[in-house]
Order: sequence, then C-alpha cells, then structure tokens
Amino acid sequence: MSLDLVVQYLTSQSFLNGAWITLLITLVSLFFGVLAGFIIALAQQVRFAPVRVLTVLYLWLFRGTPVLFQIIFIYNVLPSFDIRFNAFWSGVIALSLNEGAYMAEIIRSGLQSVKKGQRIAGQALGMSRLSILRWIIMPQAARIVLPPMGNQMIGMLKTSALVSVIAVQDLLLVANQTASADFRYFEALTAAGIYYLGLTTIFMMAQGAMESALDPKLRRRRAAGDRGPRAVARRILTSIQTAGGDNVR
Repeated sequence: MSLDLVVQYLTSQSFLNGAWITLLITLVSLFFGVLAGFIIALAQQVRFAPVRVLTVLYLWLFRGTPVLFQIIFIYNVLPSFDIRFNAFWSGVIALSLNEGAYMAEIIRSGLQSVKKGQRIAGQALGMSRLSILRWIIMPQAARIVLPPMGNQMIGMLKTSALVSVIAVQDLLLVANQTASADFRYFEALTAAGIYYLGLTTIFMMAQGAMESALDPKLRRRRAAGDRGPRAVARRILTSIQTAGGDNVR
C-alpha cells in the first residue's frame, strides 16, 4: 500500500468531484424522498378508498423490488415509452421513490404515536386540522421519527453508490475507473472509503445535533458539559449502534 498514492487520490479533482456528486445525489434524493414519504403517510390516513389503494400499491411496488432494479428500469425502460431522463436524474428519481416508501412508514408511525386525545383537545380549542398538524402533532412526532430517519439518511448515502451502474460519475465509479487505469485498487478504494466514512460521520453528527435541538433534556445535558471529542465519539458510537438495524435493500 502506498500512502502517498492514497493522499494523491484523496486530493485529486476527480475524487473531489465524485464525492460532491455522491453528496448531491444523497441530499436531493433525501429531500424528495422525505417529501414523498410525508405525502404518502398523510394519504394513508385518508378514508377515501382509491387513495388508500394507491398508497398501498406504491409501498408494495417500491418496497418489494430492489432499488438497483428501479434505477435500471427508469434509465433503460422508460425511454421506450418516450420518457427520458439523464443518468443523474434517473438515479435521483429512483432513489427518491424508493426512499419515500420507507420514509412513509417511519413518518406514519410517528404521526400515529401522538395520542388521539391531543387532536381532540386542539379541535376543542377551535384549531383547524392544519394547525393541529403543525403545532401539536408534528413537534411530538419529529422527536420519534428523527432517529430512524437519520439511519435512512446514512443508508441513502451508501445506497447512492448504485447509480454508478448507469454511469453517474459518483465516488464509487471514479474510484473504480481510477483503479482500472493503473490496477491500484487498494489505494483507490481506500481513498473512496475515507470519503464515505467522512460523509457518514458528518451525517451522524448532524443527526445528533438535530436530536439535541428537538429534545430539551438532551440539550440541557449537553450544555452542562457533554461536549468535546469524547462526547462526539459517544454520539457517533450510539448512532452506529442504532444504525445496526439498517435494512439491506
């Protein structure tokens, strides 16, 4: 192993661009995935039968087929129906739709965890359904859904590597192409692994910060002295342990 070559790969423009594409795909797919999940979670509570059937079909389809299949289908099959997307957006659409199915179940469980009595109390105060959702249900549900959503965020970062099969110049494809050129697979993949570990560490720390912001007790405890490298390491280890139940899609 050549450490100099690993450093050279880490600082090369191609690896930096690949890491940026990976991060961009992850963030864009998460945004649309959470949005789709929220809409589906609300649709599941609608009593209108056709809407409920459509939500069940959506969940059945995107949770029942591999995400790699979905990426290839959108990129290779939809053009035969005159529906065309470039490689980047084909990957984003597939990842977003797949993520939306998982986020829908997470958000639905969070919304249903809020007791019905609190909704009734809001109605008794003359609040509209939208106000009840905004001011009563969402703040409580957010604390419940954030940990599993954080795990999905980290999972999305790793799942985004699948877009390399449709030639999106993400981090994994760049590493593979670089290694294929000079047969230094160990160094190239080590550099890519360091980037992935760095990005997942940032996501874990962001998850910890959001959990602290939503939990007053946790925020006070950290403000009282739960800081520094050891505290960061503890939060990362906790996130890793929590993420141990990540689904293999």
